[in-house]
Amino acid sequence: MIRPARARSVPWSAALRQSVRSGLRLERAVNSPTEAARGAVGVAAVLFPALAVGSPATATSAALGAFIAGTATFQRSFRPRPTLALGAAAALGASTFTGFAALTVPGLFTVVLGCWAFLAGLAWAFGPTAGVVAATSVSVMLVVVQLPVGLFGALVHAGVIALAGLVQAVLIMIWPVRPWGAQRDALADAYASVADYARRLRHDPVAPFDAAPLMVARTAAQLTRRQARRRPQELHGLRGLAERMLPLMAALADPRVGAAAEGPERDRAREMLAAAAQMLDALARAVRRGERLRVPPGVAGVLAAPSGGPALQGAARRAGSRLAALLGEAADAVDSPGNGGGGYLLQPSGLDMVRAAVHTVRSRLHWSSPVLRHAVRLAATVVVADLAGRLLGIPHSYWAALTAAVVLRPDFAQTFSRGVARVAGTVAGVAAATGVAAVSHPGPWACAVLAVAFVAAMYLTMRSGFAAASVFVSGYVVFLLAMSGTSLESTVRSRVELTLLGGALAMVAYVAFPAWETVRLPDRLAELTAACGRYAGAGVRAFGDPAGCDGSGVRSALLAVREARTALAAAEQRAAVEPVRQRGLGAERLSRAERALVALGRVAMLLEAHRPDRSAPPVPGAVEFAGALEATAAEAAAAVRAGQPLAVGGLREAYEAWQQQSQERDGEPGGQREALVHAGGRLAVEAMEELAAALEG
Repeated sequence: MIRPARARSVPWSAALRQSVRSGLRLERAVNSPTEAARGAVGVAAVLFPALAVGSPATATSAALGAFIAGTATFQRSFRPRPTLALGAAAALGASTFTGFAALTVPGLFTVVLGCWAFLAGLAWAFGPTAGVVAATSVSVMLVVVQLPVGLFGALVHAGVIALAGLVQAVLIMIWPVRPWGAQRDALADAYASVADYARRLRHDPVAPFDAAPLMVARTAAQLTRRQARRRPQELHGLRGLAERMLPLMAALADPRVGAAAEGPERDRAREMLAAAAQMLDALARAVRRGERLRVPPGVAGVLAAPSGGPALQGAARRAGSRLAALLGEAADAVDSPGNGGGGYLLQPSGLDMVRAAVHTVRSRLHWSSPVLRHAVRLAATVVVADLAGRLLGIPHSYWAALTAAVVLRPDFAQTFSRGVARVAGTVAGVAAATGVAAVSHPGPWACAVLAVAFVAAMYLTMRSGFAAASVFVSGYVVFLLAMSGTSLESTVRSRVELTLLGGALAMVAYVAFPAWETVRLPDRLAELTAACGRYAGAGVRAFGDPAGCDGSGVRSALLAVREARTALAAAEQRAAVEPVRQRGLGAERLSRAERALVALGRVAMLLEAHRPDRSAPPVPGAVEFAGALEATAAEAAAAVRAGQPLAVGGLREAYEAWQQQSQERDGEPGGQREALVHAGGRLAVEAMEELAAALEG
């Protein structure tokens, strides 16, 4: 058995200090002023007419609907912004009407509030954007149901909220701000990450690559057919070219299968990698800004073969030539729109999306799922906060439940840092709103103007930190409620007390019912182990059966590795700040295991760079060794989960038998390719042995 590591855990005092610092930290980043102004105009476009022709309560609902619909468009998402606004408004309208209807039956609202909060917690299964919008719908329901209206009025309010979202969506369509900007940024970030990889390979030939930007770019490339027809031409095909450059760079830099470790060949490889990095940076700038490509002077000459004959030989020469050709294709794609070729990743149909959503939710309905635990925790905390606020008899008691709904997140770090930020922001926001009221004594119209000013500031500072945004959100809500006659001066003490209550309940709830990421690290590592084994096995199998390998198997295995590696990296980041002892893998052993898996994935990438044509003759024994490699990786994954030692001796025996068979056939065709795949097999065995040694401790 692998003994649990006595790893040093983060003390509670240190974790809390870090949460306080993180929550109160302000970033020097703001949203586009034009986008912030557009969102504020959308709020004003529904607030002022509703106040003029309707009641202050109707105007409050309209303003809240427009505010949340606008907030949804600032979330990190690659879906069309109008769709996000409409989706958020629909969720708000449904939650508002449900809340109003539940008020007609004594005690039913508490049940509905708990169920709605539970569903909002499950929405995190679809990603942060869905989770944030769903949590916000709970908080808005708590605010709007305080307005004195009947059942018919509830239907009117729900319709007004939906209309407010429609106004925001229309405004986005008629006032576009940097269209396709999110997709451009994702693709440009991917090219910049590949450029950084090329630079690091110059000094470290086995440097790892962070695939997260490419994964984001892949998500950004998922389009509907209508979007694909409207997409800027320079975004066509470029992501696929960047994907194909990666293994070629690795093959060029690695001295085991590429350029020699020292001498003229290594100098030439470094020169090509430096030029490639410059070209990739230029491509990233052109894509991000939507302008023509400006190739740095001398880059094209470096990428071309030197007049005195290329210093690169063999596999390194082939990798360098292919890399230069791909860079040329990318340059042509940017300079001559439409030449980038390539199709696009088709978004699933509506029915497929519903099926996928059902499958996603069902896959999270088990007790160890962080999403299910968050949903249960959120529902219980919101209900307890709502009941506690009422029992204490504090005015505006709903503010405690609202705070709990906004603060609670599926992980420890965000919950505690947002709790601190929410308390500080609410105190500052309510104090600022009260100070303005004390000086100006605003009426309903003045409150509406001040609310628009606060929401504009909130949209502008959303990227500055949750504390800054909380200041303006608190002031915005206070001025909206003041339109209905709520005394501004009476809100200060009660809202601060209720914010403290809601924030404290959220933090206590996470401690009492946690979902620690630390204890799931072995599972994440096991998933990465199995994925890397399949990727390496697919790379070897491509040499053993070229005719039966069209590249799709290697590609799907690569994507699985990237997803598993991204999940492990995110889990490590969250676990690093958790005040809980690591019960399975110590930090040192986990780091060594990850390095071994990086080496295993690198083997597959090197083989992918030289994958033979489908007409090439097969390498005998490669298919059998690929099967042994995949089976050993699957067994290793099971051993990691169970905390058992890894047995990889059988893989070494399979490799030696394969090599022995090759030596007995000395003189048969296919020597260079066979030597390459045998070298890859040897490196894969060494990586698996290193993984076993790392986990032995």
